[in-house]
Amino acid sequence: MNGLRYAFNTNGCAHHRLGDALELIAEAGYAGVALTLDHHHFDPFAPQLEKRAARLANRLAALGLGLVVETGARFLLDPRRKHEPTLIAPEASGRARRIDFLTRALDIAAICGAEAVSFWAGVPRPGLDRVQASRWLEDGVRTLVERAESRGVLAALEPEPGHLVETCEDWQALRERIPGLALALDIGHLLVTGEAEPPEAILSHRGLLGAVAIEDMRRGEHVHRPFGEGDLDLCSTVAALHAVEYRGLVSVELSRDSHRAHEIIPGSIEALLDAEGMLTA
Repeated sequence: MNGLRYAFNTNGCAHHRLGDALELIAEAGYAGVALTLDHHHFDPFAPQLEKRAARLANRLAALGLGLVVETGARFLLDPRRKHEPTLIAPEASGRARRIDFLTRALDIAAICGAEAVSFWAGVPRPGLDRVQASRWLEDGVRTLVERAESRGVLAALEPEPGHLVETCEDWQALRERIPGLALALDIGHLLVTGEAEPPEAILSHRGLLGAVAIEDMRRGEHVHRPFGEGDLDLCSTVAALHAVEYRGLVSVELSRDSHRAHEIIPGSIEALLDAEGMLTA
C-alpha cells in the first residue's frame, strides 16, 4: 500500500518566516505544503508577483515539496472584517476584489505548479437574500473555473460551516451547473455539520476530490484541533483515502496552534504515519 502524501498548512506557522516554515515542514517528512496566501507569508498584492512566485517554485522544488494554494486568510482583503469581502458580498466592488484575489492565487498556482487552489463561498451577511447570493456565487465561481482552466490549474471549492456552501450536498448542487469545479474536502468540517461520517464522504466523492484538509474536531464545534483531541477516527479516515486511491496532498490545518508550530508540525505527521501503520499491522 502506497503511503498518502501529507502537507502542512502555513496558517499553522503564523509566527515563522515562510522560508523557516517550509524548512520545518520538509524536515518533518511532509510531501508538500498548503500555502495560505497572506500579508506575512506570501502577499499576492505585493509587487513583482511573478518573480516572487518563481522564486517560491524554486524553493519548493529544492525542498521536494508539492503545493496547494489556500485562500482563507482572515484580514488580507479588509483589516476590519474577517474574511471579507467574499464572492457573495452585496457590494459589486467587494465581489470584484475577492475575484481579483482568487485570480492572483490561480496565477501563483500556475507558476508554482500547484495541485489545486482551494477557496470557499463566504458567510451570508444578515438580511442578504440567499437567492441573489446564490446567483452572485455561481457567476463568481464560473469565472474562476474558466480562469483556472485557462491556466491549467484545478479550482476546488471547500464547504465551510456557516457558509452559503456549507455541505458537500451544497457543493454538488453548484457543480451540476459548473462541471469543472472540484471539491476541497475538509475532513473536520464533516464532524461539525454532521452531514456524513468522514469515511462515507470520502468514499462517495471518489474522483472528485481536488484538495483534502485534515485535523481533529469535536462534533458540532468548529474548532481545529490536533489529532487525538476531538472525535475524528483517524485510522478509518486514512483507510478511506487509501480506498479511493487519493493521490493529492492531505493537508493538516491547525491555524490556532501557530504558537507551538515547532511541535505540532512533526507531531501531526507522526500521528498520521502511526494511523497508516495500524492499517498494515
